[in-house]
Amino acid sequence: MSVSTNAAADRSVCAPLPVLGRDVTVPLVTGGEAVYAALDYAASAPALQRVWDDVAAYAPYYGSVHRGAGYLSQLSTDLFENARRTVADFLGCRPDDQVVFTRSTTDSLNLLAAALPQGTRVFVFETEHHASLLPWERRADVAVTYLNAPRTPRQAVDTLEKALAAREPYGPALVCVTGASNVTGELWPVRELAAAAHAHGARIVVDAAQLAPHHPVDLAALDADWVAFSGHKLYAPFGAGVLAGRADWLQDAEPYLAGGGASRTVSRRADGGVDVAWHTTAARHEAGSPNVIGAYAIASACQALTEAGFDALVAREQELIAKVRAGLAEVPEVRVLSLFGEDAPRVGVLSFVVDGWNSSHFAAALSAEYGIGVRDGLFCAHPLVRTLLGGESQDPGECGAPEGAPGERSLNAIRVSFGAGTPDEHVSRFLRAVRELVAEGARWSYRVEDGRCVPARGDVG
Repeated sequence: MSVSTNAAADRSVCAPLPVLGRDVTVPLVTGGEAVYAALDYAASAPALQRVWDDVAAYAPYYGSVHRGAGYLSQLSTDLFENARRTVADFLGCRPDDQVVFTRSTTDSLNLLAAALPQGTRVFVFETEHHASLLPWERRADVAVTYLNAPRTPRQAVDTLEKALAAREPYGPALVCVTGASNVTGELWPVRELAAAAHAHGARIVVDAAQLAPHHPVDLAALDADWVAFSGHKLYAPFGAGVLAGRADWLQDAEPYLAGGGASRTVSRRADGGVDVAWHTTAARHEAGSPNVIGAYAIASACQALTEAGFDALVAREQELIAKVRAGLAEVPEVRVLSLFGEDAPRVGVLSFVVDGWNSSHFAAALSAEYGIGVRDGLFCAHPLVRTLLGGESQDPGECGAPEGAPGERSLNAIRVSFGAGTPDEHVSRFLRAVRELVAEGARWSYRVEDGRCVPARGDVG
């Protein structure tokens, strides 16, 4: 999988898509206020205005799906199932694939973990987000092999092939891999990993939480078996997610939740118990009243991104990535984290450390003094960040005190992330703030509160 990084060659680069919160102002500790620069898309992206408008237009017609004869129920049922078809088209699903609506990527991968055949071997790189690193060991009858962090895409494929070839006994196997790293933004060689998995009789699931908002995802073209993503990262923060892909393991598994909607018929037995016939469709794993608004919001976001044109969205994002990387490269104290090297294709997610700065202190100063929202820490990918930093993380300590002398490694990182709704000005302001903080230091004093750096009350530095 690769994306073009030559945005200048594509004159179809589009303007930022309208998002909620684009005009929100926040107070600055030094006085006055600033328009908030939301540069934490990798955690949760703002809602597209289009998504908000579609949800608001539907809301008066909201009704319970599948089990009502009234007009609003019928309308909601049609909307819910049409949303499923829209998502299937967005993901390039094959005719026999199922789209299951969940709560999030984490929920989707836990669902798949619960559906694995007994004795499945799971192979997962230590570089995964915790959502795709942790669900598998909850099954006592599933064996997990954690693979070391590769340093090139080719090494990732070779490492997987060796691990799959060595597995004993030969039985069902699943590979779990990210599409784009939530730490470095680097694209992983999904198509090549899928080919390696299938050549050794294994299946593959792609954590597309960071990929789907930034880049087309085509299950059939990637030859992946499943894909999982979250609505709140796809500009649809209404509490829904998706697991899409092959139906057989899902059909054979016990329902993820037992209850109404998942059951087709329930009858009493002569011995006093009950017999249940479960659905074999996606409804099997969607017990209870589904989140129809969340599903509709995801479908609306899928349509909005498709209509905007992914080529144009990718081209514009590549311009922003190039601008951020060039700007950070001008500051010698800044080191951008990477597994695959500077030339690796990536989405709009970059993590970095600053010599002589505590990462929590730096992120707090960006927020309090410039109105810029980024993220600091280990980003729910602790093994990966520790590998990239070359050491263990620790509590931030005193905010005003550097972690060590300039040149010593930082023990946590700062992440800046952006997407289809990011104005150029937000990126320019971020780079200006980085330069000023490194050159001049913070203008305010900070203290540790509940493990985080926060501005000290009324204390100019």
